[in-house]
Amino acid sequence: MANETAKRLLARVREIRETRGLSQEAFAEKAGLTYKYYQHVESGRRRDIRLSTLEKLAKACGVELSELLNFETEPMVGEDPPAEAKRETATRRTKK
Repeated sequence: MANETAKRLLARVREIRETRGLSQEAFAEKAGLTYKYYQHVESGRRRDIRLSTLEKLAKACGVELSELLNFETEPMVGEDPPAEAKRETATRRTKK
């Protein structure tokens, strides 16, 4: 990944993480990454980021990877539904 592109991408991920009020540790868990690995990614110390890692970061941000990589637009950051809403949705699915 080109250095300038990587910086822009990681700044975007950090901004989304902070907007959602997540610590690095909580975001790493949500993305399915270890805390230390995510720290290195966000700080730019990890330069060889795999596509699968980018997909995990996008998912944790609540956006599609293409949206995360589109620097021309602001990402539409959705909130996670409350735990009750998740349970209601799961209950409705099992009752059908």
